[in-house]
Amino acid sequence: MPLIDHLLSAAPVRQALWRLWYPFLTRRLRHDDVLFLNYAFAPDPPSRVPLAPADEPNRACIQLYRHVATQADLAGKDVLEVSCGHGGGASYLTRTLRPRSYIGLDLNPAGIRFCRRRHRVDGLDFVPGAAGKLPFAAGSFDAVVNIEASHCYPAFPRFLAEVARVLRPGGDFLYADFRFRAGIAEWETTLAAAPLRVCDTREINTGVLGGLDQNAVRSMDLIVRRLPRFLRPLGRDFAGIPGSRIYAALQRSEVSYRSWHFKNTSETAGGAAAGR
Repeated sequence: MPLIDHLLSAAPVRQALWRLWYPFLTRRLRHDDVLFLNYAFAPDPPSRVPLAPADEPNRACIQLYRHVATQADLAGKDVLEVSCGHGGGASYLTRTLRPRSYIGLDLNPAGIRFCRRRHRVDGLDFVPGAAGKLPFAAGSFDAVVNIEASHCYPAFPRFLAEVARVLRPGGDFLYADFRFRAGIAEWETTLAAAPLRVCDTREINTGVLGGLDQNAVRSMDLIVRRLPRFLRPLGRDFAGIPGSRIYAALQRSEVSYRSWHFKNTSETAGGAAAGR
């Protein structure tokens, strides 16, 4: 295994890298109006959901958000998205699924500034904050959305406890992420121990690979134009370009990309945190 793979397989190194990487990426991409930092999804059969002309270039990324978020009815609900990135998903879901309120939270201050400037939608707000210490009272939300971010968190069990704390009883946790094979058992064990009931789960590697194929040309163009040469291999991996390490790992099932729908099983708001 190359040295870079050894380094990236160590959680503290990986998390420190992402903490630096996201603000750097925001600065590099802000003039290109890049609204999504997650991978993508191409359902089978293909989605026929109509999109506004401004949304159409981001269809593959939007389809991942739709796949995850439409596992519950968000109309009239108070929704929190943890790790909202550049806010494209938050904007799309607010405009189309009609929640009462939608808050996007992210640790990247440059990203939050970008979101506030770029996405001016009624009912949508953006705040800075950490996934392991959500700055909200117990029972503040009907749903929490988290897409392709938890692999960066230093304390995944603490994040899950925070999700249960801020959800109202019976609230929905709408979640998607991936893990390399060596981390899957721990991932599953941690999720099983959380005060959340599984309503549905799916492995979606095939759909994600299809979405990455759809985005490949655009993503590679951004990498070449915006990243120095020595960072382009990392950029290809981050973007899931065909031929990259992460793309090949998804093909070989060395990485499992999954989506979940959970219900909060606490009988009272914040009940999951009461014993901590």
